[in-house]
Amino acid sequence: MAKKVSPEEALIYMMVTMSAADRAMTDNELRRIGGIVQRLPVFRGFDIERLVAVAEDCGEILNDDDGLDEVLRVITQSLPARLYDTAYALAVDVAAADLDVGQEELRLLQIVRDRLGLDPLVCAAIERGARARFRTL
Repeated sequence: MAKKVSPEEALIYMMVTMSAADRAMTDNELRRIGGIVQRLPVFRGFDIERLVAVAEDCGEILNDDDGLDEVLRVITQSLPARLYDTAYALAVDVAAADLDVGQEELRLLQIVRDRLGLDPLVCAAIERGARARFRTL
């Protein structure tokens, strides 16, 4: 059985996993994660001083042989289903943070959609919103 973490930690795991999908966690992605945790109401009760420790914990799990599967198990077991679309939206925002969504990130988004059982129309709306927010001139 996968370990259980707080819902806030599970959302951070989702963002860290997306950031690490292409094996390169960019400064833009890390700043995006920190900004999200500081700004969004879902993280209101989370101690920002714990962010690095939670991210490192997730990274350790990801380094295991079945790390991705384990992190996704932790996320799904730790989040209430009503926050699954929030997790997906945060993953999309982190992927879009460096304005270049690569094949690894697209593949991980597909895995997350499937694992969380999200409605394709909801996912398309989340992705469209991210495209609009991160568009450049």
